[in-house]
Amino acid sequence: MAGPQQEVVVSEHFFNRELSLLEFNRRVLYQSYDRSLPLLERLRFLCIFSTNLDEFFEVRVGGLVQMLEVGTSAIPSDGLGHADNLAAIAQISHQLVSEQYSILNKEIIPLLRERHVYIVRRDEWTDTQVAYLRDYFATEVMPLLSPIGLDPAHPFPRILNKSLNFIVKLDGKDAFGRNSGRAIVQVPRSLPNMVELPDGVAKAGREFVFMSSIIHHFMGEIFVGMEVIDCFQFRLTRNSDIFLDEEETDDLLRAVQGELVYRQYGDEVRLEITGTCPMDIEEFLLGRCEINKRDLYRVDGPVNLNRLSDLFDLVDDSDLFFKPFVQSMPKLPKRADNYFQALKKNDLLLHHPFDSFQSVVDFLREAAMDPHVLAIKQTLYRTGSNSPVVDALVAAAKAGKEVTAIVELRARFDEEQNVALAERLQRYGIHVIYGVVGYKTHAKMLLVARREEKKLRYYVHLGTGNYHPKTTKLYTDYGLMTSDADICADVYRIFIQLSSMGKASKMSELMYAPFTLHKGMLKYIQQETENARNGIPARIIAKMNSLYEEQLVLALYEASNAGVQVDLIVRGVCQLRPGVPGQSENIQVRSVVGRFLEHSRVFYFENHGNPHVFCSSADWMIRNMFHRVETCFPVKAKKIRDQIVSDMKLYLADNTHAWLLQSDGSYVHIRPEDGQEAINAQDQLLEQWALSN
Repeated sequence: MAGPQQEVVVSEHFFNRELSLLEFNRRVLYQSYDRSLPLLERLRFLCIFSTNLDEFFEVRVGGLVQMLEVGTSAIPSDGLGHADNLAAIAQISHQLVSEQYSILNKEIIPLLRERHVYIVRRDEWTDTQVAYLRDYFATEVMPLLSPIGLDPAHPFPRILNKSLNFIVKLDGKDAFGRNSGRAIVQVPRSLPNMVELPDGVAKAGREFVFMSSIIHHFMGEIFVGMEVIDCFQFRLTRNSDIFLDEEETDDLLRAVQGELVYRQYGDEVRLEITGTCPMDIEEFLLGRCEINKRDLYRVDGPVNLNRLSDLFDLVDDSDLFFKPFVQSMPKLPKRADNYFQALKKNDLLLHHPFDSFQSVVDFLREAAMDPHVLAIKQTLYRTGSNSPVVDALVAAAKAGKEVTAIVELRARFDEEQNVALAERLQRYGIHVIYGVVGYKTHAKMLLVARREEKKLRYYVHLGTGNYHPKTTKLYTDYGLMTSDADICADVYRIFIQLSSMGKASKMSELMYAPFTLHKGMLKYIQQETENARNGIPARIIAKMNSLYEEQLVLALYEASNAGVQVDLIVRGVCQLRPGVPGQSENIQVRSVVGRFLEHSRVFYFENHGNPHVFCSSADWMIRNMFHRVETCFPVKAKKIRDQIVSDMKLYLADNTHAWLLQSDGSYVHIRPEDGQEAINAQDQLLEQWALSN
């Protein structure tokens, strides 16, 4: 089941970045249409769509609005100016939001009721429920509310970013004789989004009530002696990018802490209101919130559907969720009692979430306790201060090891956690470095220096994803653990480069941004191009989250015209326009959207039968190539290389959760043809790992 396709505005060579990202969000939304998925997992995709759209407006739309306001005249390569881009975004976003509420109201909620899970509306409450909720409101909710009557002494407040609010229509005078007719009530973020009615109060099954419904129903209790004529939900989204002039900042930690306060009050970019809101209230909010009517979203139901995510913790019916799985632990070689002994013999590949991240934690713990380990160096991008990784680093520092952590404070929307992480590490004497001014440190590296037979030997872990145990259960990523001398020496050089000053070091095996990665990728693409021109079979397979870098796209066009078979697996934004005669006839682009978030970056080059395979922390994006510190590492062991190539080919065969990008910018959902086997790459990988362990 799917809604109508929306054609994306295109140029001759490149797709627009924002519209391509909206197309990804469309694919996420359409997961909620998939009746083969458990019901609450379908609802989860609706919630993910909501949070994705929030971030899209906070970052991408906020940036466009800012550029339009300051008069930035540069036109991007897709040819779409900022004003036209914002208009196209609004058109598609309104359609997607309408579809979101349609599938919720017409299918998800009715199916939940069939499973005896009820979201009870105010007009359905019994007298017993009203009495229970009145007491709940009086004791748990009302003490936290801070209503604001609107009058000359209390002008329209600065609405907190993404907070849920009510605008209230009032009649009558308060104790001071004031009668402004309107008030604002913010729903406290400390309250739960949903409340379950207990046994004896619920009529049947599991019954839940929105916190907003409780506040709405008892709004009259707040404005004593006045009549509440009606009230309506609304929510304001703001530009949430943090701006730091790093050249003028002496203390990056304090600067980030200061900017976090202002994130909640950036420029307005979107206003959501309930569909029953009358026109006079709509006009009032548009004026006070300084929102263009194009950016007003009337919704057919509760504002901010992500509030429904509370159900995932409240409902315990296993049939409504994906079947749980047990992550595997890699088997160490015989006569290897620890990771150091194991890595002397063989490299170790971890494929998350199928493999447990516990292996990395155990390796760190071994290093922390091992008396022969002298130093540990690690990059931390999205880790959190309360993490077993951080605990292991602290244990190492307490044991007298030299521990260095490169903490990227500016990981978007994780800045606050990273500030807390940096402060915790410093308390235990760990050397904390905030990377390089002007370049985010996005590389995922861990290096352990161990003295063995009077010599130092290095062991490293390199990954495509973050050192965050929670996301390794939700994202697909690769991690390579190795003691390969050349790779380890390269990682050591990068750490020295990040913690000291000097010219870029020459690498033996790794490519790294912003110095050699972009040139390296171009070199390997051009090598395949030359092979094809010389009649040698040539192929490129590249898997990444996003593709938005013109030189790489143009190099792929040239490869296609030379006869190279190019298969791209791009989860999200894709600037490249495939299937265009004389430009990209030999290029296919697919996106896989399934149970797990596809996050690994893998690059395969045929190389005349002797393939080069790389894994990387970097997407093929301008920011990754030129404005971040990134690593791209070779997979040298043939067995591991063959396994990764097999995985990539499985994704290329997926015909259940894959979407094929068309030359007009739309995506077509690939389905098995009559008599064809259904292939779900993620499910098959789960089965393979379960059988092999």
